[in-house]
Amino acid sequence: MNVQIVAVSTAESSQLTTKQDPSPPCRLKWVPTSTDHIVDAEKHLLSLVKTGYKTEQVNIGSGPPGSKIRWFRSSSNEPRYINTVTFDSSEDSPTIVLIHGYGASQGFFFRNFHTLASKFRVIAIDLLGWGGSSRPDFTCKSTEETEAWFIDSFEEWRKAKNLTNFILLGHSFGGYVASKYALKHPEHVKHLILAGPAGFTNESEHSSEQFAKFKSSWKGAVANHFWESNFTPQKLIRGLGPWGRNIVQKYTGNRFGSYSQGDPLTEEESKLLTEYFYHTLAAKASGELCLKYIFSFGAFARKPLLESSSEWKVPTTFIYGYEDWMNYRGAELARKEMNVPCEIIRVPQAGHYVFIDNPSGFHEAVLYVCHKYIYPGSSEVPLFPHGLTAV
Repeated sequence: MNVQIVAVSTAESSQLTTKQDPSPPCRLKWVPTSTDHIVDAEKHLLSLVKTGYKTEQVNIGSGPPGSKIRWFRSSSNEPRYINTVTFDSSEDSPTIVLIHGYGASQGFFFRNFHTLASKFRVIAIDLLGWGGSSRPDFTCKSTEETEAWFIDSFEEWRKAKNLTNFILLGHSFGGYVASKYALKHPEHVKHLILAGPAGFTNESEHSSEQFAKFKSSWKGAVANHFWESNFTPQKLIRGLGPWGRNIVQKYTGNRFGSYSQGDPLTEEESKLLTEYFYHTLAAKASGELCLKYIFSFGAFARKPLLESSSEWKVPTTFIYGYEDWMNYRGAELARKEMNVPCEIIRVPQAGHYVFIDNPSGFHEAVLYVCHKYIYPGSSEVPLFPHGLTAV
């Protein structure tokens, strides 16, 4: 049975129609969250966006095509869904698909939706096991299976949405997934935009002396043990029960407020993002458990994208904040091996969340690299945005 949730919303109003049974009340639960809480928090966060949108749960089936396993080794035949938000746009706008990073969900792009929707058909998703998407039991046992979890589910989503020839933008871990997808299905992606992407180098290629020293210490050994045990930040939030929200609130207030490298969140933005962030983190563990299979301790890729650079078939743009802890040097190394057009752009007053820290700079970078898609047939050569840096 194909069950869908559809919501049509604007900044002024929002309605939700659902055929699923509501989640049980969670007032007495140790972890006070539920699917309904995620839906409500998403709706409230997106109320900040001036552009209308619709939300849908896109059915991707119960498992990869031709496989006897159900999004991996789950005994359930229950259909899985990808939470999808599509923003109002003109009919001839090019399509851009946004993929969030590790620990985040599509709502983190709330500062970008309105501006991007003026030039693109913007579609943002929650990866399988994240945000408002289905959260199957995560029982992958290898890097290959874990990559397939995300790549195959995204491809089934693409088929269900009947999309092709789109721009694919991924942030951090979402950049890793977007890159792996474009390597496997380059025929569907016309341009790849990677914002602070993870996974281009491994530890031996890009490990600092300071990190090596820490890893060899007893503290590093303990931290590495927790990593290899797949102890995720989300487990800490759930373990703290009702006090987990305080940790998220403090992180959001500091990272995007007191210690923001650029444009800090307003009080309302911070409040709504905190609520959304908390419920997406505290929900059932699923996609988060990919961590130790994709990255080794220190967030170094087990299968670095740099090793596949010569196989790249899609024009690519890297966007980094000046203060991004993801080093752009990995992109420089990859570009040397690529046989496709590749640009690297750095945005000032921004860290790893470049699209939140400096949304205007981020938008200028995206619009610059996508000029030929926004204005097909134009012979005008766009000027490089003032204040940004081309590497």
